[in-house]
Amino acid sequence: MIKRFLPVQATVPARLTKLAQVAIATTLVLNVWGNPSVAADPFRSKEPRNIGNNTEAAFNAIFQKGDYKAAESYLQQAISKEPNEPLAYAMKASLAYTNKDWASLEIYSKKTLESAQKLISSDPLRGNLYTAVGHFLEGAVIMQREGTVNAAPKALSRLREIYKHLDQAEAVAPNDAELNLLKGYMDLMLAVNLPFASPQQAIERLEKNAGPQYLVDRGIALAYRDLKQYDRALEYAERALKMTPDNPELYYLKAQIQRGMAKKDKNQQMMQEAVNNFDKALTKQAQLPAGLVKQIQRERRLTVRDIAKAQR
Repeated sequence: MIKRFLPVQATVPARLTKLAQVAIATTLVLNVWGNPSVAADPFRSKEPRNIGNNTEAAFNAIFQKGDYKAAESYLQQAISKEPNEPLAYAMKASLAYTNKDWASLEIYSKKTLESAQKLISSDPLRGNLYTAVGHFLEGAVIMQREGTVNAAPKALSRLREIYKHLDQAEAVAPNDAELNLLKGYMDLMLAVNLPFASPQQAIERLEKNAGPQYLVDRGIALAYRDLKQYDRALEYAERALKMTPDNPELYYLKAQIQRGMAKKDKNQQMMQEAVNNFDKALTKQAQLPAGLVKQIQRERRLTVRDIAKAQR
């Protein structure tokens, strides 16, 4: 788990870090209480991985509930009790970025990479997968420290490492749901920002082999939103909401899509529906990062202003 759930006018660096967070959101709690000794694996019916109950609970808190405060608590336990799981460190790095804690971002990016590299010998699929994530996160550290322009050569080198390890993971299990979720999100990021890349291929990767389904639908909604194909974006956002209706960030995403659609079609009723969904997202602002709350509030104000202009 891939800026966090991408504001409409997000900058390229913001999208990079957002997608980094979402890309590492690759496990969910399905049966922690029913089988506490072996962590549930929502991707694989065969050879499930034991990633650790606390790590799973942290993902569940963020990506099903949008509860970052609960996730922080679970991650502290995960680092203590599940110290070999790179996913826990990757999530800590992502949360550090959200809080603009650059020192912690650097620490946990390195820990993600180190723990993933150690995992390669016993689990080459996930080891290579999270080695790619570790390089992605370290690229974010470089960009933050040196600036986008100055960091470009180093970022390109990291990008080569990312895709080298993704290819190695793909050689192990090309149809793996976890792999295809992460690679699909990364491909979407490149496709949205680079004119020669094809977003449709990335969307097809997600639809065909990735999982869990609500993160697939969410990623496709983000892609269509950024491509300004708002009807399709809204369709996939609604699908994600049906599966995870308690996550305020999905109401935020839906509001963004509705605002874009309303501006395009000059539809004031749709603009008001966007305001209503911004409000739904803000009902749970206490569990969201402060920076994200400010962004939602800002976009809501702009939407209200647009409505007032149209009425005048």
